[in-house]
This record gives sequence, structure tokens and C-alpha cells, in this order.
Amino acid sequence: MRIETQRLVITEFTRDMAEDVHKNSLDEDNRRFVPDEVFETVEDALETIEFLMGQYGTEDGPFVYPVLLKTGENIGYVQLVEIEDGWELGYHIAEQYRGKGYATEASDAFLRGISAIRGLTEIYGVCLAENKASVRVMEKLGFENIFKGVGMYQGSEREIVKNIWKA
Repeated sequence: MRIETQRLVITEFTRDMAEDVHKNSLDEDNRRFVPDEVFETVEDALETIEFLMGQYGTEDGPFVYPVLLKTGENIGYVQLVEIEDGWELGYHIAEQYRGKGYATEASDAFLRGISAIRGLTEIYGVCLAENKASVRVMEKLGFENIFKGVGMYQGSEREIVKNIWKA
């Protein structure tokens, strides 16, 4: 997969991205909101990248793609992960690149591209209610809120919001 926007490239992982993935994962918001996506070592990041690279040719996923600036810097990822209700969008932009609209830009392009590739007409977005930035990104992308309350998140009951995007 390769999707280009005005400022970004969404592509497939390569092994040489492990150091950037490791560094991008270490910020406090990542630790707070998606602790299972924190890679304490470059080796941990490489092991996950190798697994994700193996998922590209499957039907099950997860389908995770790095987000690069057009200048080549790896700034985060977008992903499509199967959940009980269907498929869920995920994204993370490294702390030093936030506040510039990259999450919205990457997610918008990814939603349109991955929904066409996978033949999906709806994709969910689930996040902690306290993650105001992610809630706002989903609003900008046209997700409709379908639930706000206590639900399972990362293996425990937390206050969440669940949204749906329709193609």
C-alpha cells in the first residue's frame, strides 16, 4: 500500500524503521492511552514490525502502516484492526509532530483507501473519553458517536467513546 497526501506518505513497514518506531512510541500519551503499543527497545519494535509486515498479505490483520512526512521522517502510524463489531481505525502521531493536523490528514486518506481495498462500508473508532485529541480527530473525520460510557478498553473497564464512520 502507498497513499500520498499533500504532506504525508502512508506506506508499508520496513525493518529499518525500528529505531523510529521505538522512539515514536515512548511518549507519555502513548503510555497512557495505548500502553501495548510502547516499545521499550529497538529490538521490541523490530519484532513487532516483522510481525506486522507478515500481516500485509492476510485477510485478518492487523493492518498497520507507518506515516511519513514527504521529507522522509517517520512520525507515527495508522491501522485497521478487527474488533468484535467489525473493523476499528487506530492512529498515533509522535508527540513532537502533534498539533499540525497530521492525524486527521493521515486518517482521512487511510479511511478512504483501506475501506476501498477491504470493501468496508463502516469503520469504528474507539478511544478513552479523556483522550480529547483523538475524540476531536474522529469528529473532524465525520465519525458519528454511538456510545459514551464505561466499556472494555485495553483489558479493563474505562470511560470510552465509540464512534462509527460510514463510507
